[in-house]
Amino acid sequence: MLAGRVVGHATSTVKHPSMQGWRLLLVQPMSADGRSPDGDPILAVDHLGAGRGHLVIVTSDGKHTQTVLQNTHTPVRWSVIGIVD
Repeated sequence: MLAGRVVGHATSTVKHPSMQGWRLLLVQPMSADGRSPDGDPILAVDHLGAGRGHLVIVTSDGKHTQTVLQNTHTPVRWSVIGIVD
């Protein structure tokens, strides 16, 4: 798990069937201080409704993502699991 800031979203005309109807967010991982970027942005599936500028918690737990997408063959790795107040 890691904390990151939503910096945008992605749109795709061709994607894996498991991703149909899901929102894809571009998330910039943040360092421990919560202010500095830490690495390259990642693409994460969002089912909570996070928007640009929100601080979110993302996970790379494939089993969780498979459960959210209801597909055991999804190639998606990252998913949003929380929005920080």
